[in-house]
Amino acid sequence: MRKGLLLYNPVAGRFPVRRFVRDIIKPLEHAGWSIDIAETLSGTHAVQTAHQAAHEKFDAVFAIGGDGTVGQVASGLVHTETALGVIPAGTVNVWAIEQGQKPFTWLQPGNLRESATMIANVEPQYVDVGDCNGQPFLLWAGVGLDAHTINKIEPRPRIFKHFAFPHYFVKTVWEATFWHGLDLHIYAEGELVKGHYLVAVATNIRHYAGGQSLISPNALLDDGEMDLWLLSGNNVADALRHYFDLVAGRHLTSDQARCIPFKNVVIESEANFSIQVDGDPMLGGHKAEIKTLHRALKVLMPENALYLLKTPQN
Repeated sequence: MRKGLLLYNPVAGRFPVRRFVRDIIKPLEHAGWSIDIAETLSGTHAVQTAHQAAHEKFDAVFAIGGDGTVGQVASGLVHTETALGVIPAGTVNVWAIEQGQKPFTWLQPGNLRESATMIANVEPQYVDVGDCNGQPFLLWAGVGLDAHTINKIEPRPRIFKHFAFPHYFVKTVWEATFWHGLDLHIYAEGELVKGHYLVAVATNIRHYAGGQSLISPNALLDDGEMDLWLLSGNNVADALRHYFDLVAGRHLTSDQARCIPFKNVVIESEANFSIQVDGDPMLGGHKAEIKTLHRALKVLMPENALYLLKTPQN
């Protein structure tokens, strides 16, 4: 019998998930899983608990929360044989959106069981993981306006999560009114790129901006590369233009947006900058070194999401 840990974040999302967590056990047990349950106390605790589960030879840790929780659990499972399973219950669930899963709400509590059923009997796959200054990430790592805004608003009370996108959008516009970008030196694959940018974001997945933008429509999760997107500009008008371009897909042909595929990249600035990983703030500085860890994480993916892989396992 396979052994799994349900690891849930009690403060994730718009709606508390605690009272619904036990509903997930039945479909997993029906699929042959023996299940334990644990609650995260912090991001660090989520990483440590996932790492301990791997040490104890659990077959999978099922992360119940948003993208931040997913990234934290992934951090604890990198380079282990314990798989990550995602059951979305957060404010933003971009990983789940990409995988075709529906997030939990009080009006649709059955989405938890549906997500668990989707991944209960799948063949594990291996995906790439990023590393930013020693911090693993699954989705993105970025500097610039998005990181600056995230560092301003996180952690936020649950009441603001009911208006997550409007809150983030308004806060970003407000910060862009006073913040005018960064002069960056970017070293990627032997090439030096210099410029003034509002955002520099490395992405491992196709979606961005709360799932509203298909920023890298051809990205694969296991190809050993990520994309670094550089968005030029220095004012709020530039920030708004980039947002609407990203949503409409015009960034793909814009001369104000540049994509650099990379395995390893270094971003430097004389000015101190904020950093975000998987939508959570991390310690900033003058330098961000981002590496691609090829196929470093074992995951349970819905079968209809295998098109995101270059080499699915049989």
